[in-house]
Amino acid sequence: MSISNKDFVIEEIKESSDILITQLVDLTFNIVQGGASIGFMDDLATEHASRFWTEVLGKVKQQKTVLIVAKDDLTNRIAGTVQLQIDLPSNQIHRADVAKMLVHTDFRRMGIAQGLLRHIENIAINLNKTLLVLDTVTHSPAYHMYQKCGWTIVGDIPNYALLPNGLPCSTTYFYKSLNKPTTKTNSPQIH
Repeated sequence: MSISNKDFVIEEIKESSDILITQLVDLTFNIVQGGASIGFMDDLATEHASRFWTEVLGKVKQQKTVLIVAKDDLTNRIAGTVQLQIDLPSNQIHRADVAKMLVHTDFRRMGIAQGLLRHIENIAINLNKTLLVLDTVTHSPAYHMYQKCGWTIVGDIPNYALLPNGLPCSTTYFYKSLNKPTTKTNSPQIH
């Protein structure tokens, strides 16, 4: 299912394609070049980024990960993405991890991150998840956005990860309890 918000459309990805991988690789380079700590360093090669997204799409096919993207309605270009990692141990089937929230610098401050987050939360509810967990760089724009969206801070771990330029950064862990749908009208159906 896809939902629309003025200038972008959010949809769940079910199938891989060369165009999709190319756009996700381009988005990844944009984020890394912007200095965000998303698991890659400044020396990121196209082959490495492509392999990463191919592996993610393999997990999507195996129903271990849910991948959604926000696309610019006019150009069909990917403006952002987020993942819901649902392949967890049997004692954690009630929860999921939110990962790789990426919004291209050309599309920031347009509500895309919040839209992606609402959409992934609704998917989690439909999958009977009652708890979501994520982490982000402490005091980053994403850190503040998660707080505004009702996520609770668990705590910070200093020097947890490296920024693309090699400098260490603190990471903050968040959680959100999902006891009821965040919006009934935009609840996606999982097939």
